[in-house]
Amino acid sequence: MATLAQTPDSQPGSAPDTDQFAPKHWAERLPADALDHIPGDDGLPIVGNTFKMLADPAKFGYAMIAKYGNVYRNRAFGTRQVALFGADANELMLFDRNKIFSSEQGWGPVLDKLFPRGLMLMDFAHHRADRKALSIAFKPGPMRHYSDALNRGISQQVATWADTPMKFYPAIKKLTLDLAADSFIGLPWGPESDKINEAFVYMVQASVAPIRKPLPFTLMRKGVKGREFLVEYFTKETLRRRKEGGGQDMFSQFATATREDGELLPVDEVVDHMNFLMMAAHDTITSSATSLIWLLAKNPEWQDKLRQEILAVTGGHDADGNPRDLSYDDLGKLDLTEMAFKEALRLIPPVPSMPRRALKDFEFGGHRIPAGTPVGISIAGVHMMEEHWPEPTKFDPMRFTPDKVKARHKYAWVPFGGGAHMCLGLHFAYMQIKILMAQVLTRYQIEIAEGYDPEWKPWPIPQPKDGLNVTFKSL
Repeated sequence: MATLAQTPDSQPGSAPDTDQFAPKHWAERLPADALDHIPGDDGLPIVGNTFKMLADPAKFGYAMIAKYGNVYRNRAFGTRQVALFGADANELMLFDRNKIFSSEQGWGPVLDKLFPRGLMLMDFAHHRADRKALSIAFKPGPMRHYSDALNRGISQQVATWADTPMKFYPAIKKLTLDLAADSFIGLPWGPESDKINEAFVYMVQASVAPIRKPLPFTLMRKGVKGREFLVEYFTKETLRRRKEGGGQDMFSQFATATREDGELLPVDEVVDHMNFLMMAAHDTITSSATSLIWLLAKNPEWQDKLRQEILAVTGGHDADGNPRDLSYDDLGKLDLTEMAFKEALRLIPPVPSMPRRALKDFEFGGHRIPAGTPVGISIAGVHMMEEHWPEPTKFDPMRFTPDKVKARHKYAWVPFGGGAHMCLGLHFAYMQIKILMAQVLTRYQIEIAEGYDPEWKPWPIPQPKDGLNVTFKSL
C-alpha cells in the first residue's frame, strides 16, 4: 500500500504552498505514527473501535469527546481517523473555503464498489460541472411534474392505511421506492419497477456490509449483482431517451443534460448519477419521514397545528370527501410543516455523520492534522449541543422561526450537508414530506400505544428496529 509524504508547515486552516503531497486515492495510507500526536484511542487489535461505534455511535462519540476533547483519534474499519466536533468543525469541513477536504476520498471506501462517480464521490471543478448539469432536473418545470406524481402516488397509498395497526417504516420505504420509480424514472408501478427497487435495496444494504468483497452468498455480492442489472438497464434507457426524446421525469432530464460547453454527459456518467441519486433519495427520505411520523405521534398537539395549516392552504376536501392535492405553488405556504420537518431532521438526522479526507495539512482545535488523514464530523452530535439547542431532546419546531435561525450558528444544523456538496435534492425532499403530511394529517390522527418507545438502529441511516408500530385513525 502506498504511503504519503508529509506536507511542509502552513498556517492554521490555510492551504500549503503546493499540493504536490496531496493524496490521489483513498487507498494511500499515512505512516503508522502520523496521528500519534492526536489524543485518542485505537481500540482493540485488528478491529479497533469498530464494534463499539456500530453498537451505539452517539454514546461512543460523547465518551470520546468527554475524555479527549473536540478533536480525537480513533481506529475503526481498519483505518485510523480523526473526528472533529462542533459547529465550527462543520463549517470548516463543509464550507471548505481552502479546498482542504475531499468528499470523493471520504466516501470512496464505503460507496465506490456500488455507487462510483455519484456527486458525493466528486470534488471541486468536476463536481461543480456535473452538479450544474444535473440541476436541470430540479428546475420548476420538472419539479411540477414530480409534484403531480407525488400527489397521485401518495394519495393512492395513504388511503389504504386507515384504522389498522401497521409498521410504518416498511410501508413508507416501499412507497418511497415506488414514488422514485415514478418520479425519477417515469415507470408505472409494477413488475419492472419492483425489479429496479430490489436491486437498489441490495446495493444500499451492501454499501455498509462488513464483508467488502463480493464473495458468494454475501450482501456485497447481491449489491454488485444489483449494480450490474441497473447499469445495463439505465444504459439502454439513456440511449433510448436520447434518441426518442425524454419526458419530465428525472432520468430523462439527466439523460439529456449538457455541460457548459453543450456536450451531453457521457452515458456511463448519467448511469452512475442516476444510481447514486436514487440511493441518496429513497433511504434518507424513508428515514426522515419515519422520524417525523414518530415525533408527531408522540406530540399530538403538533398534529393539530399542522393539520390546521394544511387545511387552510389546500382548502380541505373535495366533493367526494378526499383530501385536495397540495399544489406545487402552495408548497412554500406550509411554514409550520416545514419547521416540524426540520426539527425531526435535527433530532434524528438521516445521515448522522459525514466523512472527508484531508488533501492538505490543516489545524483545528489546537491540533495539526496532516494531509491524507481521514476526518469526519458528527451531524447528530452537533444537533444535540445545548449551546445551540436548549432542551435538546425536546421536540420543538419553533426553534426554526426566522429570528431563531438567524441568531444560531449557521452550521449548527446540517442534515443536508453544506457548502458545494449541499444536497442537490433537498427541495425534492421538502416537497415529498409536505405532500405526505397533507395526505396523512387531513385524513388521520396518528396514534401509538401508551408508553411506546421503540429502539432505533442509529447507523448508517436511522430506523426503528421494530418498524414503528402506529395506527392511522380516520378523522
